[in-house]
Amino acid sequence: MITPAKNHGLPVSGYRPQSDKAVAIVNGNKVLEERILRQLDQLAQDPAIDRRWLAIARTNIEQGFMAANRAVFQPGRAALPEDAAED
Repeated sequence: MITPAKNHGLPVSGYRPQSDKAVAIVNGNKVLEERILRQLDQLAQDPAIDRRWLAIARTNIEQGFMAANRAVFQPGRAALPEDAAED
C-alpha cells in the first residue's frame, strides 16, 4: 500500500502529490538514466561511433525512462481555465 503523500515536488497541473515510495522509485530511475546517458556521452567521444544510431539510442532511452516514471507518478489531464466556465 502506498503511504499518504507529503506533497513532494512542484505543483504541476495534472500531477497529484506523490508518496515517499513513488519519489524514491523515480529518483532511482533518474540515477540509472544518468549513468546510461553518461555512457552514451563517452561513446560520442569516439569518432568511429555512428552518430545517427547513438542519437536514436539516446532518444529511446530518454523516452523509456520518461514512460517508466509516468507509470509511477500516473499524471492525469491538466485542467484549463475554460473548464471552469463549463460547470
